[in-house]
Amino acid sequence: MNLVFPPLLASTVARLPTQPPSLVFSLLANRVLWPALQELDYAPLIGRRYAIRVKDLGLTLRFTVTPRGFSPDSSSADLTISASARDFLLLMSRREDPDTLFFSRRLVSEGDTELGLVVKNLLDALDPDAVLRRLPAPLAQTARRLLMS
Repeated sequence: MNLVFPPLLASTVARLPTQPPSLVFSLLANRVLWPALQELDYAPLIGRRYAIRVKDLGLTLRFTVTPRGFSPDSSSADLTISASARDFLLLMSRREDPDTLFFSRRLVSEGDTELGLVVKNLLDALDPDAVLRRLPAPLAQTARRLLMS
């Protein structure tokens, strides 16, 4: 999987406000992840603030989890997870283990380490195929191609 963003794209994305991408992420997460989380013990996630930083794209997504789902949140995060887009894709496709990425410093977790372990365990418990089935067909096909490349 060779995923490289042009420097101009990354520097442009890094200057954009975080709210629009965070809103899009929250809407997508509510459609795709939230139903799957309902089958797990998601209570420890509620009321906490998160940031996902895609380092090579200059993108930061900020959100919180409420009793009704994901919501954009611009306040400082309790937990920030940073990696390259490629490494996030490897994680989602389960072609790379989060512990391997963490100990090789390709995945960085900052903030509440106990919350980080809760998030890791919940994500490990999710069935990726069940999550992808919740996407509209064209998006699901694109996601599968990205995850398999």
